[in-house]
Formats: sequence, C-alpha cells, structure tokens
Amino acid sequence: MAANIVVPELGESVVEARVAKWLKKPGDSVVAGDALVELETEKVDLEVSADRAGVLGAIKHHEGADVKVGEVLAVLEEANTAPSPVPEVRTVPEVPMGDVPKVQSAAAPDRKATPAAKNAARVHDVKLDSVESAGARVTKQDVLKATAPAPQAPAPKAPTPAPKAPYAPKAPGAGAIGERGETRERMSKRRATIARRLVEAQQTAAMLTTFNEVDMGALMALRERRKDAFIRKHGVGVGIASFFVQAAIGALKAFPQINAEIQGDEIVYKQYYDIGMAVGAEGGLVVPVLRDADRMGFAGIELAIRDFAARAKDGSLTLEDLKGGTFTITNGGVFGSLMSTPILNPPQVGILGLHKIADRVVPVNGQVAIRPMMYLALTYDHRLVDGREAVQFLVKIKEYIEDPAWMLLDA
Repeated sequence: MAANIVVPELGESVVEARVAKWLKKPGDSVVAGDALVELETEKVDLEVSADRAGVLGAIKHHEGADVKVGEVLAVLEEANTAPSPVPEVRTVPEVPMGDVPKVQSAAAPDRKATPAAKNAARVHDVKLDSVESAGARVTKQDVLKATAPAPQAPAPKAPTPAPKAPYAPKAPGAGAIGERGETRERMSKRRATIARRLVEAQQTAAMLTTFNEVDMGALMALRERRKDAFIRKHGVGVGIASFFVQAAIGALKAFPQINAEIQGDEIVYKQYYDIGMAVGAEGGLVVPVLRDADRMGFAGIELAIRDFAARAKDGSLTLEDLKGGTFTITNGGVFGSLMSTPILNPPQVGILGLHKIADRVVPVNGQVAIRPMMYLALTYDHRLVDGREAVQFLVKIKEYIEDPAWMLLDA
C-alpha cells in the first residue's frame, strides 16, 4: 500500500520550509530510516526519512519549492516482492599477499556530515571521507575549502608603461574600462526570515537603546585567580559569558517586566529564565536557548555555550535548541565591535549587547587610571519597559560585573 511522505512538524512558529535537495529519485528502492529529502527552514536544515521500506514514487514538490507542514512531498510505493536474480559468482585468481591493494569496503558507514555538507559534496563531486574537518561532523565550509583551487604563483610584473598623455574624461557610453559583473542567488529561508523578522521588530515594537560602561578589571582578575582550579574541577574554562548570564538573571529578577512579553492587551510575566545566546552561524544568526539558566551554575552555562557554538558551526543545532527564550544576550565584541544597538528578538522585550573590552583612561577614586572597559547596550520595548527601569537594569548588571561577589550574595 502506498504512503505519503509529508512535511513534518517543524517546531514552534515554523510553518514553512523549502525543498533543498532530493536525496533519492523516483524508482529508487529505500529502507526504513533512509533520508529522502533535505528541507531548509528559517532556523535549521533537516532531513525527512522513510518510515518503512519501499520504492520512491512520484515527487510532488521539487527542489526550490516552498512547502508547508503536512503537505505531501512524494509518494512511497510498495517494494517489488518478486525474487531478485541470483548474482553470477566468478572466481578471482589468487594474488600474493604483498600485492593485494587496500580496498575500502563498500559497506563502510558514511562519515558524519551535515545535510548542507552532503549537498555541497554532491554538487562538487567530492568524497566526504577525503574532506578534512576540525569538528565531529564535516560542514559545508569544509567541503568548499576542499574544492578551492590551489593558490597560483604570482604572475610576473609587467614592464612599467611609458607616461601617457593627460587624462581626458570619456562621455557616458563611450566605452567601459574593464568588466563589471553581477551574480544573483535566491535568499535562504533563514536569511529571508531574519530580514522579515528584523523589519517586523522595528515596525511592531517601540525600540529604544540605553548604554552604560563597565570596568572589567575585577572580573578578569577573578577569572585569572580561579581559572586553573575551575578547569580541574569542571573540565572547562570560565569565560565572561557565564558571568553576564548570571548578572542578567539577577537583574531580570529585580526588573521582571524585562523578562515578560506582551500578548494582546495583557502582560505575561515569566517566572523562569530561558536566556538566548546569539551565535553567528554559516547561514545567519541563530539564538540557541539556555533553558532554566538560573539553575545551571557557571560550569553548566560554560559547557552549554561551548556546545552551542560547536553545533552552530557544524549545523547540528535542533529546533528544540532554538525554541522560546525570555531574554537574549548578543556579543558583538568577539568580532571587534566597540558599540552597537542590538535589535529585539520578538516577542522578547529586552536584549543585552556586549562589546569589545578595550583599555581606556578613566577616573578611579579621584585618580587617572587605565582600565579594561566594555560598553553595554540594552535595547528594550518602550511599550512595556520605561526608561528608568532600563537604565536601572544596566546599572544592576554593572554592579554585578564590577563586584562579582554581589551575584553570590543576591543568589
């Protein structure tokens, strides 16, 4: 009996996907668990697999088509039950052991790779087992790096031309100097969604940004004193991100409206703290969520952040990783940003921007000193958060970071 292959549930608020690549063609035999097609969504890429054995029949939506949850992608027909012909057995002449070449088994399992990497490998006719990767899974970037042409030797320098007559501008259309080209490609689902949501955020929220600066000296000194003991105990280093997550949680408890959202004419206050950590990925920004971050502790937060960063790089984040969130932290400082105004991640009403740590001349106890300083930015929805609360929220974070003991006392 034939069965339909349909677009599965894609996660919270995700209702549409794009057919990125068919991995099987009509007439191909499949077994249960075989990946049939890759779908590209606004958050992650995923594979749709066969839930039983059969033969792939008619494909209803081809590559590049946009599809919704529940739509039929293809039909899986019953497998032919006729007995398969017995293969001819041939005798292979015996070869001395020293002359036997090493042959890779055809039944060897495929190397782990992201869907995007598999697609790129097919397009560029590259074998995944020959691609070098620094992570646990081969990424699209690894495949493209393997296909890049070897660097060419620089061409010999041309002789210096003789002096020319003074320049005389050409009339428009009188001739082009060199060639100018353009390329055009369709937006990915993620990039198109990012573009749409950023515009929606600006159109639907009354966004304002307030700034402050924080002296990072005490925090950096604490990390330096305790880093070896922390690594020995927890197996992971302690970065500044976990301190800012803990500081944000303390400030959110003091100003609960920044951990809330607007639903119609009601305010929904959250008694839990799911902190989104913005991460730059290959296809665009993603925001995996630290679920119940107030219960994780410094080591738990550090381990989770490192795991998110690794899986964002190799494309293995899941929809569950990106679901929800009550407040977001983004760190442009890792790219060298000195100051920026982050944009809200609706329906959240607050996002904290971290920036580059830079030595600056500041007054300390009436004396001029050079201190490691960072600018902080809080973008908030003025419909729910007043300027006073926003400023006090940043001041609270400043207090926690400049004297980390306050985080322990308030906890």
